[in-house]
Amino acid sequence: MKLSDFKYPLPRNLIAKHPANPRDHSRLLVLNRADETIEDRRFSDIAEYFEKGDCLLVNDTKVFQARLFGRKEKTNAKIEVFLLRQLNAEDNIWDVIVDPARKVRIGNKIYFDDGSIWCEVIDNTTSRGRTVRFNYIGDFFKLVEKIGHTPLPYYIKREALEKDKVSYQTVYAKTVGAVAAPTAGLHFTKPLLKKLERKGVKRASVLLHIGLGTFRPVEVEDLTKHKMDSEFYEVPAESARIVNKVIDNKGSVFVVGTSACRAAESSTTVDGHLKESRGWTDKFIFPPYDFKIPDKLITNFHMPESTLLMLTSAFGGHDFVMRAYKHAIKKGYRFYSYGDAMLII
Repeated sequence: MKLSDFKYPLPRNLIAKHPANPRDHSRLLVLNRADETIEDRRFSDIAEYFEKGDCLLVNDTKVFQARLFGRKEKTNAKIEVFLLRQLNAEDNIWDVIVDPARKVRIGNKIYFDDGSIWCEVIDNTTSRGRTVRFNYIGDFFKLVEKIGHTPLPYYIKREALEKDKVSYQTVYAKTVGAVAAPTAGLHFTKPLLKKLERKGVKRASVLLHIGLGTFRPVEVEDLTKHKMDSEFYEVPAESARIVNKVIDNKGSVFVVGTSACRAAESSTTVDGHLKESRGWTDKFIFPPYDFKIPDKLITNFHMPESTLLMLTSAFGGHDFVMRAYKHAIKKGYRFYSYGDAMLII
């Protein structure tokens, strides 16, 4: 398949700027590959598609307040510092993106909060990328929660609000480290999860700290030439045990989101089971692809020509998924991170 196979026109008014309230009142488009039917539902109806003994596999990464706004020394120019990845916890060295980049050079210091917190630029990485060292000693993530802002995607054309700290986070978020939310999971509420538990559905967690690389544009027509950025992932032994038991008992594994799917598919055995592992993955899934773990996929509506749409198409079938997108646009579904959801059976 080629990059151009994943183009589609999207009216800007369908890009969601705010989440559904309550979360599970978002819409749900159900795709059944067996007979290629499309059904319009509410997300709160999703429990109807589960059976006792099924498994819900989620990504329990937690978004941190990765967007910092500071002032450059001497000139006092306003600089945005977007935290990407901590390279050295002891010395507090980070890979970041700065904006405007033309004003930030090696040796510059950028001050935050009341001026007592600052970072020094120690290297250039890309045109907008820098490596910086913070002067702060202590729990840096706790500091960031205080002085940082929610890293809403750039296409949400508004400032982050205090309530985004909660709404741009899954209710089961656990391990800090992502700069973007696993948005398919944003639709779940605690009562809905409890309902699934009462139905006999097991829940298991994998971890994939979503970075900006997930959203990096694909710039080559030949998809085999695209390289994903590496992201940290972990599949705990207990999660592998739960999933494998469901597989062996012929239950269904519902995977929540493309990030959980990539984590799981990065850690499979030759006989189609999940194995315990941790490390870095740059797995890029696009059609055709033989999935080992998910039987059903819960996901959001993704950007044209994105790696997320390619994974969804690999699971649902390219033509069927693109037909479903046309249906969703016609019916006024809300797109992207704060938008509506899709269940592919």
